[in-house]
Amino acid sequence: MKPMTDADYIRKLVAEGEHIHQDFKFAISDIRKIAKSLSAFANTEGGRLLVGVKDNGKIAGVRSEEEIYMVEAAASVYCRPPLMLENHVYNVDGKDVLEVVISESGAKPVYALDENNRPWAYVRIADENILASPVHLSVWKEGVKERSVMAYTDRERCLLDLLGKKGELTLNQCARLSGMPRKQVCGLLADFIRFELVEQTFKNHVFYYSLL
Repeated sequence: MKPMTDADYIRKLVAEGEHIHQDFKFAISDIRKIAKSLSAFANTEGGRLLVGVKDNGKIAGVRSEEEIYMVEAAASVYCRPPLMLENHVYNVDGKDVLEVVISESGAKPVYALDENNRPWAYVRIADENILASPVHLSVWKEGVKERSVMAYTDRERCLLDLLGKKGELTLNQCARLSGMPRKQVCGLLADFIRFELVEQTFKNHVFYYSLL
């Protein structure tokens, strides 16, 4: 069997298109946007950036070594905590394509700093980087406690019954209809997700919650 060349490998990846584990970048022009992408992959299931590839899959090539340094800076300076990346350069018809491999983080959330150095966490959904919901943040925070038992009081019963009747609700709808504080509802939904009682879905740019 003929061994796979660099060009074969990249063309195979490009043929997959952009998805939850892969994003194309024509060029690295905004280091903070790259940090946002790194945050999303690290907070989800990991993935890769292919730098030097246009959105339509056309190979444009990396313009300079400076772009590689910008990716490293995005990971080490503009991500909190800093991320370790794997970088590989492949030559396709005389043009270099940079593959940046991001592993799923074991220390979620990973934040990306914005223009005012404020931290924001992102998740990868399909081929988009989406701002993490307050419930995501609560799931990650509670996850480190490794709780094996969940209390089942009137609060839990009320919210589960509400979701059972309504089918799916947003966080704000859950808080309004249950009469409980939003922060408390956020924590309950996070517990339900961790114990696989409720799922979080993203539709029309809004997160919804429903029973599993």
